[in-house]
Order: sequence, then C-alpha cells, then structure tokens
Amino acid sequence: MSEQTWKRRAAAVLLAGAMTVGAAAPATAEEASGFSREITSSPIELYLYLDRPEVVVNHEIQNWEQPLTVINGSSYVPARKMGEVLGYPVEWNEAERMAKMVLPNGVEIRIDPFNKSVFINEYWQHFDEVAANVNGNLMVKFSWLMTYLGIEYQYDSELRRIHLIYVPHPAGVITDTGNSRPVAKFVTDKSVYKIGEPVRFTDLSYDPDAEGLPVYEWKGKQDAYFKAGKHEISLQVKDPHGNTSDVYKRTIEVTRDVYFTELEYQIYRSPVGSFIKANWPMLYAHFLNRPQLPKTKVEYIEGRKLLLSDSPETFYEEGVLYRDVINGQGRLYADHLNGMKETAEFAIVARNTTNRSITVTTTRKGEVYPSIYANMIGHQASVDFLMNEPISEKLVIPAGQTRIYKRFPDFRPGQGVNLFYDLETDGEVEFSFVAATKTTGVLNPNLKPLPFQGHIRGSFPVSEIRWEVDGSQFEETSALTFGAPDIDPWVEGYDVFRQQAVQADANFGVLYKIRIHKPKKSTILFLPRAGVFKGPIKIDGEFVLLPDSGVILPFERLQIVHRTTGEEDYVDIEFTPPAGSAFPVDLLFVPLDERAK
Repeated sequence: MSEQTWKRRAAAVLLAGAMTVGAAAPATAEEASGFSREITSSPIELYLYLDRPEVVVNHEIQNWEQPLTVINGSSYVPARKMGEVLGYPVEWNEAERMAKMVLPNGVEIRIDPFNKSVFINEYWQHFDEVAANVNGNLMVKFSWLMTYLGIEYQYDSELRRIHLIYVPHPAGVITDTGNSRPVAKFVTDKSVYKIGEPVRFTDLSYDPDAEGLPVYEWKGKQDAYFKAGKHEISLQVKDPHGNTSDVYKRTIEVTRDVYFTELEYQIYRSPVGSFIKANWPMLYAHFLNRPQLPKTKVEYIEGRKLLLSDSPETFYEEGVLYRDVINGQGRLYADHLNGMKETAEFAIVARNTTNRSITVTTTRKGEVYPSIYANMIGHQASVDFLMNEPISEKLVIPAGQTRIYKRFPDFRPGQGVNLFYDLETDGEVEFSFVAATKTTGVLNPNLKPLPFQGHIRGSFPVSEIRWEVDGSQFEETSALTFGAPDIDPWVEGYDVFRQQAVQADANFGVLYKIRIHKPKKSTILFLPRAGVFKGPIKIDGEFVLLPDSGVILPFERLQIVHRTTGEEDYVDIEFTPPAGSAFPVDLLFVPLDERAK
C-alpha cells in the first residue's frame, strides 16, 4: 500500500470516530454534612474477548468490527469503540491530521499516525509503542489507556477475556485540601448462599480524581463460605495521596444446605495450575487406587532407536559410560553426575566406521548445561524436548573419522547433565557417551567402559508409546498411571556392554503421546506417589509445569492440570518422564456434574 493510500484510509477511519459520545448521566447527588458532598453514578461493566468480536457491555452483547487483539505481546483495543462505551470523545482533527481523545480526568491524548507520534498533555511518545493500525482501525494499547483512565481491570487467561468496571463521572467527597476522598463500594450477586456456593463480588469502588486506588483492605471476603450463619464483609480503599474511604459493609447469610464441600469447591473452582493440599484420609478416600481409564489401543512405536546412558549415574572416574550404533533414526538420552574431585568434560562422540562420508542431522533436542540441581535439569531438558522446536543441525563425519557430536567442557564436581537428542543418520554411526578430564580428553582411544552400577543403560527399539483412551464412560474418579510396570510396562532392550536384556525403568527417554476420546466434563489432577517430582506435561499443545516453582512431594498435594468441557472430540497429552523425578505418578480424572459452569 502506498503512503498516500494509507493516509487516505487512516483519515477515513479516524473521521468515522470523530463523533463525541455523550456520557451516561450521573445518579442523583446526596448531600453530605459540612463542606463536602458525595455523588455516585451507574457503573459500566465491560467484557472484552481476545480475537472475538463479541463484547458484553452491561450484560448486552455488541459486535465490534475489530476485536481485542494481541500485538507484540500486548492487548490492543479500537480507540473509537472504547470512547463510545466509556463515554469520552474521540475526534479527528483534519487541520492537525490527528486523532484527539479527551479523557474524563482531563488528560488530552493526540495521535498522529502519519508522523508516528502520540502526545499526552504534550508529552511525546512513539506511535508504535502504544498505537497501531489494524485492518484500517486505529488501535491503542489497552493497559496504557487504562493507566490514563485510572481504571483497574482483570485478565482471565482461561477464558481469554478482560473484565473491567468503570464509573463514568464519579465525584467523591471533596476534602478541605482540594483532593477527593475515594469511595468504597461493592455488591454481591445474592444475599443468601448455601455452604460452598460461589460468591460473586462486583467492585464498584472509585477515586473521583481518577488517580487509581492502590490499596484495598477487605475483611471477611471469601470466594465461598463453609460455615453456616451471617458473615459481615467490609471494604476500605485508599487513593495515592493516602486519603481513606469510609468503611463500606454488607452482610450475607449462609444456610446449612451444601452446594460444595471444601474439596469439591477446589476441584470445581480452583484455577488450573493451583494445588489441593492433601492428607492421608482424603487421599485414601478419594484418589488412591482408582480404576484406570480404559485404553482402547496401546502402541509401542519402533523405528527410532533409543540409546539410554544412566549407569553409572554418578561417575567417579574417566571412561566410556555407554556406546552403541545407530543407522537411521535415533534418540540419545544421557543423565549423569560428576562424582570426580575435579572438573571433567562430558561429550557424545560420533565415529564413522564406514568407507564413505556420513551426515548426522539433529531434528529435536532438550539439553541443559551442567547444574547442581538434579530435579531442575531433568525438568528443563524435558521442557525443551517437548517444545519440539524445528531444528536441522548437521554434522558431516568423513569415512573412518571421529567427531564430537556434543561437548560440555566445564562439568564441575557435583554437577549433573540431562540430554535428549533426536537425530537421523544416512549410515551407521557409533555413538559413545564419554567423561574425561581435559588432560586426558574425550577423544582419547584408551578410555575404557565404566562398570554398571544399577541404574538404566542400554539400547531400546521403542522410543515412543501411544495410547488411545476412552474418556466417555467413567462414572467415578479414574486414573492414567505412568511408571508402574504392572500398568505401564517398561520397554525392553539390550545392554551392549553387559550383553544382556534390560528394561528402561519408568520409561525414561520415552515420549508418550496420548489421545483421550470424547472426554467427559472433568477436572484433571496430578498426583506423585513415589517421591519428589518436577517436570512438564503438554495438554492440547499447552505446557503445564508440575509445579511452576519448587517440587511436588508425594502425597502432599495434588495439582490441577486441566479441565475438560465434555464437548471436546478428544484431548491430546504429551509427556516424557523427567530425570531426577520418582515414579509412578497418576493423572486423575474427576467427573464434574451440572455445578460446573
């Protein structure tokens, strides 16, 4: 588009927004005693949905031509429509060739799309920092606009929507200092509730000077109440100058009827990612030894050979930790700690024993540089691997030559590494997992195989397991269990060094791909049962970190990882057992009834 065409379009769009929108009329004033008075007005409640044209204004649905949109990680809204809804003028000044907004608090904003400038009471800001032209609509950054309007809002990541309540023409109590006292006010959706019934609070507090309310002091406020009787709730707010509102109070009544128990409330209402604190009676009654969701199909996918090096898990001397050949698709998995008293090098060495050049192409990886935090390196390597970022790293190995495939030169005492690499070779390549001092060097041909010490080591034909699961029939809490050999058999392989059959305990290094068909409406919980756990799971392409920070201890708490609506055709799960974590673990599916909204 030429500059002149763009300017004509922008001018036309902004001219469409040049109407001054009348504001809602304020409520009747109530005279206060002394020198001050208080005026209230009806609030405007607004719901904006990401990338959806539907906008809810005071319970009425509107359709906007340009919806709430994310640009460079920030939310943008159409300037003209926001002015219409919130009651301030958005005008196009043809002489200045600028859009002009005068906010209720007196802030004047002028936007010059042609010279890429924005002026806020003559303060200059670059256009691209706060504004954009999207499909011919002038858009402004939502958080920036709210700052100047002095409006607080909430973003619901699960529903992908913004919620705000705005009082168009507030006028509070004017003090003898010339600054207004803020007003605290709220409502609940009802006055009588059952035990555990969700309480919806609508905050109607405001600062007449539109400077915001940085301090909220609630007393007695809960999302739900689990004790019958009357409950008094109060709110007091402060503005940036320290002016304090009067205390606003409301009383609700809770009957003895039960809507949710405390446990049910958490299962139904707590956000994804939050925790349910556990105790033994509750675990035993509700979550342990649950029936398995029925698997309609289980596949052990061969074709990508898994070389797994984890024994010795801690090496105390130089040597070769494991070695085998790959011809075609392969996966290299290593998990080791440096038990030596000096800094070592850790490397994966590739040797071409053929009489022609061979290319090794890495297509997927999860690698963490040496660290003392065993749970963290397993967690982070699993995150990187499940991200599945497309890569194509090539290593050409001439005939009869040896090359270093991966190298970690500063592997200090007490540190560990966890590594995943998916690769393809166009010929047979011998891969060796090697630890050595810098003096000796990882390419030294005199390095000997290190002895087996009871952990996992070997070559496995299976590196991926697929489950098809029927999620439509369960009537009680049911489980999908990982890492229990009687339920989730460990893949079998062969230890080349010891020349004997082995199993990949807990299926470390194996990628699970699970499709749950027609899942009922349910909450999915995660429960570790054998020891410390830290790692990711991917559900419908979205990461859930188990947990966000720290670790989960067995039988201490359950984490909410997902909710299904009952309308999905399927839910896809990807998982790989993270190094440093203990197995087995359960995914628990708790069916929800009509109370789930």
